Amino acid sequence: MSARGTLVLAVLAACLGGLSACSSWKNLNELDKAGQPAAAAEATETTGSIVTQPAEVDHTLPPGPLAVPGHPGDDPNDDVRHGKRYFRNNDFGNAEKSFRAAAEKYPRDPEAWVGLASSYDRLRRFDLADRAYAEAIRLVGPTPEILNDQGFSYMLRGDYDRAARTLHLAQTKDPGNPYIQANLQLLEESYHTGKPPK
Repeated sequence: MSARGTLVLAVLAACLGGLSACSSWKNLNELDKAGQPAAAAEATETTGSIVTQPAEVDHTLPPGPLAVPGHPGDDPNDDVRHGKRYFRNNDFGNAEKSFRAAAEKYPRDPEAWVGLASSYDRLRRFDLADRAYAEAIRLVGPTPEILNDQGFSYMLRGDYDRAARTLHLAQTKDPGNPYIQANLQLLEESYHTGKPPK
């Protein structure tokens, strides 16, 4: 089995065992040198991971969990799936609307809250992003994935100290996570250039 296939199976197993959002809104950029996903589009369609990374990274989002055949409109993940599609297409206004609808219908769905928070980040509504992240953490705790996303949010704001604290906490919880490592590297680059990621 290829390294990508092994990673896909590992991430899928993690999704089924934990947070329904799976690896939160992580990037699936080209980390092929370390045997990670080579193409974001291929990896996200299979793994269920979501993206919140800088502009030079593919912001690909996968479809949500499969709908129940024969019951269109009854799938609780329809709004999440639409939100992911909008987010993937950089249509953050419609992504926010879809994720907000999902969070209102299913307030105990952490995937909806993380998607909403990430959409607010891209709309630069950080006050609302903070509330959505807080709700996701209330539901499932400060997972490495949510902390990674929060760290990226702080980077977008130019709050490098808070970003560093949050990302290091995420790294402590999941030291081998390549997405947290990528954000820590991005943080260092942003700090040195004085420009937050876009």
